[in-house]
Amino acid sequence: MSIDGAELARVRTAFKGVPSVREVKMFGGMAFMVNGHMTVAVSTRGLLVRVGRDEHDQALKQPGTRAMEMRGRVMIGYVYVHPVPTEARTVHSWVQSALHHNRTLPPKKNDRAREAAPKKRTATKRRPRR
Repeated sequence: MSIDGAELARVRTAFKGVPSVREVKMFGGMAFMVNGHMTVAVSTRGLLVRVGRDEHDQALKQPGTRAMEMRGRVMIGYVYVHPVPTEARTVHSWVQSALHHNRTLPPKKNDRAREAAPKKRTATKRRPRR
């Protein structure tokens, strides 16, 4: 199963007018980064929303939500909404919650430079041939 183009379109529409939005393949789907921080992601598991530690419990009270787990560990501040909402205003509301948290985070320095710059290889010691 793959992510639906309509789901991505609804999320892209919700980010309209937000500066510094970048799409990155992540979490088996498409993540939307703002100022270098993952804000929302769309995948077959649903809509992953980074609401922050303070809003985590409140977000879990919403219908269709569950906490994100990685390797059996609950990731506080991240919730899945499954299925991805079909109403644009609901998606917009989740994106706004994520953006509210994103505004509390400092922008990552040189986010675009890191993306564009080639990765440097670290030197490794060679073993002498025998």
